Amino acid sequence: MPKLYHSPHSRSSRVVSQLMLMGKLDAVEVICVDIIKGDGSGRKDPKNAHPEGKVPYLITDAGETIRESGAIMMYLDELFGHPLGPKPGSEGRGSYLSWMYYYGGVLEPALVAKFSNLDHPALVSTFRSMEEVYAELETALAQNAFLLGDKLTVADLIMASPFHWAPHLMPEIAAVQEWVARVSAALDMKSLEDFEAQALQRLKVRESA
Repeated sequence: MPKLYHSPHSRSSRVVSQLMLMGKLDAVEVICVDIIKGDGSGRKDPKNAHPEGKVPYLITDAGETIRESGAIMMYLDELFGHPLGPKPGSEGRGSYLSWMYYYGGVLEPALVAKFSNLDHPALVSTFRSMEEVYAELETALAQNAFLLGDKLTVADLIMASPFHWAPHLMPEIAAVQEWVARVSAALDMKSLEDFEAQALQRLKVRESA
């Protein structure tokens, strides 16, 4: 059984959401660990197999390790028969791959720069700005319910996830706001919150033992 190292209310939460949506949460062993958060709270958990103490981190049945959300989410979709993504060679695969890499290569760096009030020409020229990200999303969603058309994919899960944990950074663009709402509606946010609450409780019990 694959092992997913997860910390509640972190970037790994979207992987848990994906597993829930695919009905495969029981097919992966979720190991809850603590991490050092952006505000300095938390700790580097010795139980976390990630060499840098981060999440998510996946260990496959074969013992291979996978880091980075995009890679893990694509692997899990492929492992369980592509329920949330186009298969290699099928229509939409190119756009799907583009959005998955766009998240890590553009959206996340631009988001962190905006969140941290960093403004430098090198950052904008290399990674672009959130305003450019907003424009790309608006264009993609002008005629479509989701990034690849009418079907929700892993690309939607990862691209919409920052606006779940940082809603104040969502643009005043109706198409983008409605898309984030559709992604949220497709996910079982109540079950995710229940799962996260239980995970936090397990961490507290372990730390006090």
